[in-house]
Amino acid sequence: MKSETVEIRTTDGPANAYLARPDGGAHPGVLFISDAYGLRSTMSSMAGRAPVDALLGPSKGPRPASAFRAVLPLIQELTPARIIGDGGAYLEYLESLAAPGPVAVTGFCMGGRLAWRIAAAYPGRVAALAAFHTAGLVTDTPDSPHRSAADLGPVEAYFGFADQDQGMTPEQIATLEQALESAGVRYVAEIYEGAGHGYAVADSQAYDEAAAERQADELRALLARTLRQVRRPAGRHGDDVTPAKGDP
Repeated sequence: MKSETVEIRTTDGPANAYLARPDGGAHPGVLFISDAYGLRSTMSSMAGRAPVDALLGPSKGPRPASAFRAVLPLIQELTPARIIGDGGAYLEYLESLAAPGPVAVTGFCMGGRLAWRIAAAYPGRVAALAAFHTAGLVTDTPDSPHRSAADLGPVEAYFGFADQDQGMTPEQIATLEQALESAGVRYVAEIYEGAGHGYAVADSQAYDEAAAERQADELRALLARTLRQVRRPAGRHGDDVTPAKGDP
């Protein structure tokens, strides 16, 4: 696995990303979106290996609750329009490197909401959407993600919710499922019993090894189902930008 940190041009300026290129020929693309704490060693090890903790410093264990205050101003600046604009730039970069065909988008915590926004904004370019311990997919606001379920297009989705996550209650999950069913979206929504918000991320206080392994297995299975058809023979480079672990 070859990996490097790259810059992607967006309308607001350059953005850092971690690019991993699997060995052994061309591969379809996977866009892996981190949680609120961004690109760091925990995320890159989930995806492949490497980079940097620019904002919060290297992680030596679970993040303290106070760390969230450091990133909250940045989260608040992530409007749907900015997410969609940046998402388009990431997709364009990924598509320039990967095997031809649609890509997959996966996210953790708030990264799952970003993955949804990108998939809904660029239907047909995304074959698979996965979100793990993601809250806020159903809100009372006019731009709540679930209201755009019909925009997801021909995508297969997987949601791994945490049953200890108050940001995504059983009632909200039911509302999300109703929106997906009404829109005719193929999906699976599962609740990981005993898991909390952040269960898949090793430097989260809620990290749960068993739940994280289940998450990784479900993601690999989703990628195998949805991206197998776009695999190409050796001869072109297929790449993952902050990719999902494993080769679909």
